[in-house]
Amino acid sequence: MELLVVLMIATAAGLIGIAVGWFLRFIVALGKKGSMELEIKEKLLEAREEAEKITGEATNKADEIIKEAKEEIKKEEERLQKTEDRLVGKESFLDERQKDLQKESEELKKQFGQSEALKKKLEEIIEQKISELQSVSKLSREEAKEELLKNIETRQDQDLQNRIKKLELSGKEIYDNRVRNILISAIERLGTSVSSDIFTTTVALPSDEVKGKIIGKDGRNIKTFERKTGVELVIDDTPQMITISTFDPIRREIAKMALENLIEDGRIQPAKIEEEIERAKKNINKIIKEKGERAAFECGVIGLDSRILLILGRLHFRTSYGQNVLQHSVEMAHIAGMIAGEIGANVEIAKAGALLHDIGKALDHEVAGSHVEIGRRILQKFGADEKIIQAMQSHHEEYPFETPEAVIVYVADSISGGRPGARKDTAENYLKRLEELEAIADSFEGIEKSYALQAGREIRVFVKPESISDAEAKIVARNIAEKIEKEIKYPGEIKVTVIRENRVIDYAR
Repeated sequence: MELLVVLMIATAAGLIGIAVGWFLRFIVALGKKGSMELEIKEKLLEAREEAEKITGEATNKADEIIKEAKEEIKKEEERLQKTEDRLVGKESFLDERQKDLQKESEELKKQFGQSEALKKKLEEIIEQKISELQSVSKLSREEAKEELLKNIETRQDQDLQNRIKKLELSGKEIYDNRVRNILISAIERLGTSVSSDIFTTTVALPSDEVKGKIIGKDGRNIKTFERKTGVELVIDDTPQMITISTFDPIRREIAKMALENLIEDGRIQPAKIEEEIERAKKNINKIIKEKGERAAFECGVIGLDSRILLILGRLHFRTSYGQNVLQHSVEMAHIAGMIAGEIGANVEIAKAGALLHDIGKALDHEVAGSHVEIGRRILQKFGADEKIIQAMQSHHEEYPFETPEAVIVYVADSISGGRPGARKDTAENYLKRLEELEAIADSFEGIEKSYALQAGREIRVFVKPESISDAEAKIVARNIAEKIEKEIKYPGEIKVTVIRENRVIDYAR
C-alpha cells in the first residue's frame, strides 16, 4: 500500500515536473521571439535609413550630372553659334569675292579683245615692213633668215674659239699650280731622313776584355762566328765596340743578336756560338712579323691578312739603291694619303697600295718574275682588295693606270725615291755585285753556302765534305774564279776561298 502511494506520488511528481518544464520552455520561447522581432525591426529601421541616405546621395549626384550636362550643352550651343556666325561671315565674303571676280573677268575679256586687235594690227604692220625689206634687199624671208643665222654663227664660233683657248691657257696654269702646291706640301710634311747604315752595325761591349773572348784561342771563336753567320767582325782599337760588316741586312741582324746574347751570357766558345746563331735565326721571324705589323699600324692600314704583314716585314731587311724598302714603303703610304686627301681620292686604298707596292721584293730572289708581278700574286693569294692591287701594280707602268689611286701611288714612289739623298746608285750597284758573286758560287754542285766579304774583294765558299774532296776543292776554287772573271766586271782582284770542314759527331752512352 505504501509502495502504491509512493508510486503514485512519484508519478504525480513526474507529471508536475513535465508540466512545469514545458511551461518554462514556453516562457523562454516567448522571450526569444520577442527579442528576434525587436532585432528585425531595428535592422529594418537601419536599412530604411541607409536606403534614404543612398537615395539622397544618388539624387545629389544625378543633380550634379544634369547640371554639368546642361553646362556642356550650353557651351556646345555657344560654339555652334560662333561657327555658324563665322560661316555666315565667310559666305558673305565669298559672295563679295565672286562679284569682284566677275568684274575682273569682264575687264580681262575686254583687255584681251583689245590686245587681239593690237596683235592683228601689229602683224599687218610687220607683214608690210617685211614686204618692203624683201623688195629693197631682193631676198626672200628664208634667204634673209639663213644669211642672218650664218653671220651670227660665224661671229659666235670665233668668239667661242677665243674663249676656249683662253680657258685652256688659264686652266692649265691653275692646275699646274695646284698640282705643284700639293706635291710640295706632301714633300715638306714628310721629309724623313734616310739611314746610311746599310753595310755595318756596331755592338757595344761592357769592356775591352770581351774582345779577347770573342777572338778566342788561335782565333777559333771569331772564325766560327764568321763562318756560321757570313759576316765579318771588325775588331780594332775603338774602345768597347765591335763592328759587324756585311751587305746582307738579315745576316747582319742575326749576327748582332747572336753576339749580344753571347756577350750577355759570357760563355763564348764554338758550341755556344753555333747555338746562339741558330736561336737568332729563329727569332728573326718574330722581328719580321713585328716590323710588318708596326708598319701597317703606323700607316693606318687595317684589315690585311697576317701572312701579308709577315711578308711585308721582310722588307725591313731589304734595300733598294741604298734606301730601306720598308721605310720607303711607309714613307710612300704617308705621301699617298696626303695627296689622296687633297684631291678627294680614296685615302685608305691609296695608303694600302703604296705600303704594299714593293712587297714582291721580299721574295724576288726566291720566285721568278718581276717584283710587281710577284706582289700581285701575293696579294691575290691572300685575299687583298682588288682596288689595292690595281693601285700598286702600276707604279712602274707595267700595267695601265685604272684608278686615281694608281696614279697617286706612282707619284708617291717618284717623290720618295727621287728626292735628294733618298737613293744611292753606287751602293745599289755594289750590292748587286756582291749578290752576283754569291750567286755564281752557289751555282756549283756540292756548295753548302757562300759569303761575299771584304767589300766584294773576297768570296768564302763552304763545300759539303761528303760531296767534294780536298783535291776537288782546289778545282772548285779555280772554276769559281774563272766564272767570276767571265761574268762580272770589277776593279782589282777577288780572292776565292774554298773551305772544306769534315766534322764527325758521336755519342758515348
